[in-house]
Amino acid sequence: MSEYIVGLKDFAAALKAEDHALAAVGKGKAWLDLSKTPLAGVELIDRYRYRIRIKGRYPQFAYWLAMNFFAPVPIEADRFFAQPGMVEKNLTLDWYPVGTGPYMLTENNPNARMVLERNPNFRGEAYPGEGEEGDRAAGLLTDAGGRIPFIDKVVFSREREGIPYWNKFLQGYYDFSGISSDSFDQAVRISVEGEASVSPEMKAKGIKLESSVGTATRYFAFNWLDPIVGGGQADPAERVRARKLRQAISIAIDWEEFISIFANGRGIPGQGPIPPGIFGFKSGGEGINPVVYDWIDGAPRRKTLERAKGLLSEAGYPNVRDAKSGQPLVLYLDTTDRGPGDKPRLDWYRKQFAKLSIQLEVRGTDYNRFQEKVRKGAAQIFVWGWNADYPDPENFLFLFHAPQSRARFQGENAANYSNPEYDRLFEQVKHMENGPARQALIDRMLAILREDAPWSFGFHPKDYSLHHDWVSNLKPNNMARNGLKYQKIDAARREKLRAEWNRPVLWPIGLLVAALAAGVMPAVLSWRRRERTLGRSQ
Repeated sequence: MSEYIVGLKDFAAALKAEDHALAAVGKGKAWLDLSKTPLAGVELIDRYRYRIRIKGRYPQFAYWLAMNFFAPVPIEADRFFAQPGMVEKNLTLDWYPVGTGPYMLTENNPNARMVLERNPNFRGEAYPGEGEEGDRAAGLLTDAGGRIPFIDKVVFSREREGIPYWNKFLQGYYDFSGISSDSFDQAVRISVEGEASVSPEMKAKGIKLESSVGTATRYFAFNWLDPIVGGGQADPAERVRARKLRQAISIAIDWEEFISIFANGRGIPGQGPIPPGIFGFKSGGEGINPVVYDWIDGAPRRKTLERAKGLLSEAGYPNVRDAKSGQPLVLYLDTTDRGPGDKPRLDWYRKQFAKLSIQLEVRGTDYNRFQEKVRKGAAQIFVWGWNADYPDPENFLFLFHAPQSRARFQGENAANYSNPEYDRLFEQVKHMENGPARQALIDRMLAILREDAPWSFGFHPKDYSLHHDWVSNLKPNNMARNGLKYQKIDAARREKLRAEWNRPVLWPIGLLVAALAAGVMPAVLSWRRRERTLGRSQ
C-alpha cells in the first residue's frame, strides 16, 4: 500500500525512528502513539469518516478498503492494551478485539470454543432489498428491510476428529458442516451431467447443499530460471525448446482425473489463472486453452498424448532422450514431506510424466527448506496455489508480472516468469475499469500465458457445504467474510427436529434386563432346589 497511499512510506519511517528513540532511552515497551505522527495521505473528516489520497488511478483500492486490516481501531483501545503487564497476561488487542461490527467476541478459547454475541452498540443495518438474478425466487430477499443481525449468539466448537463432528451435524447439534472425503459419498450424489446434489438420506433430513467455485487456483509451476524447463534463456532456440517441453507436460497432466480421484470431483480444470466469477474469465469454447484442449461437441477435450509426444520430440527429446547428449529426460518435483498420506498423490504425479516416458524424481523436504528453494529460484517444478485477496483479475495476473519475481524481488511471481509484452499489457490492465477494452487486453495476456505455459493450469476448487433447512439467508461468497449477520435460524424447528432425531431408544435396556434375568434365573432355581433338599434331609 505504500506504493499507492500518499505519505505512507514516510509515515512508516517516522514510526520506526520513534520506536528506536524510545528503545534508546530505555522505554522499549512504551506505547507508540500513532496519532502524533502525521500521515499526509489521510484526512479526518468527522467522527465517523476519513479520506485517503492515493497516487494515480487504482480502482482495486476499493477492495483493499473492505479488508480487515483497513478497519478503524479506536486510539483508546490501542492505548489500553499497551499498558505495562497486559501482554504478559495475554490481554492484547488480537485476543480481545475491539470493533464496531454486529458481533463481539465474548469467549475466545480456540482449543475448545469461541463465542460471538450480538453487539448492543452496533449502529444497525437493514437486510438488503436487491440481489442477483434468482435471489428473490430462492427466498433470499424475504427479509428485505429487516434489522440485522438476526442471530443473537453464535458458538464455534472445536471437534478434534471428523467423525464425531459429522455425527453431531446429522443429529442436529451443528447447523453447518463441510464435507470430508470420508463422508462425501454418504452426503453427495453426482449426476451424469456432473451436477452435485444431496443424497436421498440427506434430503430426507432436509439437509441442503451449497456449492460455489472458489476464487482460487491450484497449479504446477515451472521455474523460469531453470535451464531445462525455464524460458528465460537468452538463446531464442532454447526458449522455444523449453516452451514446447512445458506444453507437452501440460497436455499430459490429466487434471480432470486428479479432480475425480483426489478432490471428489470438487473442482473445474483451469484454462488459465483466472477463476469463474472474476472479470476476465470466459466460459465455453472462447475460454479454453487451445494449447491443451480442443473444443469438440460443446465441451473441452484434452489433446492426445500423441500431440504431447510430438511436442516433446520438437523440443529436442526424441524417444525422451536429449538429442545432444543422449541422456534420458529426468525432471524434479520439489515438494514438502507431510507423511505417508501423500504417497498416492505423488505416485499419480509420477504416472502423469510416465505417460511421456519422462522420469519424475520427487525431492521432498521440510516446509522451511521448500520455501527457501522457491524463494531462491532453486526449485525446478513445484505444486503451488493462490487464493484471491480481492475479486479482480489483477490479483491473478500479477502472479506473472516480472517485477513480482519471487527469486529476484521477493514478489508473488513464484515461477519467476518474464515476458516483456505481457508486462507492458499488465501495466495497462491493472489500472483500468472493467469493460470491453480491459477484456480485450486480458484476452491477449491469457493467450500469451497459454502459449508460454509457465504453469500447467491445474484446477479451480469447488467449495461444498451442508446446512439444515432451519438455516435461511445463506448464500456462498468466497470473498466476503460478513455473511453471518444476514443469516437466520428457526430455533423452534431446530429443537423440534433435534428431539425427533434423538429420542431415547429404550428397547436395548429392556433387552439387557431380560438377558440378565435369563442369566440369573438358572442360579436362582439351583439355589432353591438346594434349599429344599437341605430342608428334607434335616
